[in-house]
Amino acid sequence: MKKALVLMLVGLSVAGCTQTERGAGIGAASGAIIGGIATGNVRGAAVGAAIGGVAGAVIGRVSEQPGQCYYRDRYGNRYIDACPRSY
Repeated sequence: MKKALVLMLVGLSVAGCTQTERGAGIGAASGAIIGGIATGNVRGAAVGAAIGGVAGAVIGRVSEQPGQCYYRDRYGNRYIDACPRSY
C-alpha cells in the first residue's frame, strides 16, 4: 500500500512539469541508477545523474518544438533542424 501511495505522489508531482523538465527528471533518475550500478559507488551515481539529466533535458526540449527533429551529423555533433515533410 505504501509503495502505491509513493508512486501516486511521484506521478502527480511530475504531471505539472513541462516536457523538458520531465525529460531531465527521468534522465537524471535513470542515469543515477545506471551510474550507481555500473560503478558501485555514490560518485558514479552522481555523474550518471548529471549526464542523464542533461541528455533528458535536451531530448525533452526537442519534443516541445513541433516540426523540429533531433539529428546527429557524421562527426557525432547533435543539432536540431526541420523534420522532413511527408507527402
